[in-house]
Amino acid sequence: MGGVHPAADDPHTRTALEGYRAGALRWLAGGVMAVVLAVLLGAAAVGVAEDRGRPLPLAGTVVVVLVVGGVVAAGAGLGALLRALRWRRALAAVPWQRGLLRIAGPAIVAFEPEGYDEWDPDDEPVRLRLVSTSVWRTRQVQGLDGGEVRAAPVGSHRWVLTAEGLPTLYGARTARRPR
Repeated sequence: MGGVHPAADDPHTRTALEGYRAGALRWLAGGVMAVVLAVLLGAAAVGVAEDRGRPLPLAGTVVVVLVVGGVVAAGAGLGALLRALRWRRALAAVPWQRGLLRIAGPAIVAFEPEGYDEWDPDDEPVRLRLVSTSVWRTRQVQGLDGGEVRAAPVGSHRWVLTAEGLPTLYGARTARRPR
C-alpha cells in the first residue's frame, strides 16, 4: 500500500468499532431480555388469573409493551451489529482521510478533506447526512464543527467518521447539494 495503512489498523479505530459493537450488543440483549420477561410475565399473569378467576389489570398491556419494545430494541441492536461488521470489513480496505468538519444543517455535515481548496470552484466538500436517529449522537458530531475528523467511505454513498477522543464511530450517507 505504499505507506498508507487501512483505517482498521489504527488502534483508535479498533477501540471505536468495539465501542459501537458493544452498544449494539447491549441493545440486542436488552431487547431479547424484554421479550423473555414478557413471556414470563404473561405466563405468570395467566396462572394468577386462573387462580383468582379474573384477569390481572394491566398485565396484558405490560406484556404487549414489553414485546413491542423488546422487538424494536433487538432489531435496532441487530442492525447496529450488522453495520459494525460491515464497517469493520470496509475499514480494513480503506485508509482514513483527515479533514475538517463543518456543520451545514441539523443532521448535515460537510467534510473538507486535507487539500480541499474552498476558493477552487471545482473542489467541493463531501456533504454527508448523519444516519443516527439519536439526538445525543447528532449533538456530539455537531460539537465537532470546525474540528479535525477522520472519515472513510464504507460503501456506496456511505461514510464513517470519528475524531480523536470520541469513543465511537458515526455513520453518514452522502447528501444531495441544496439547489
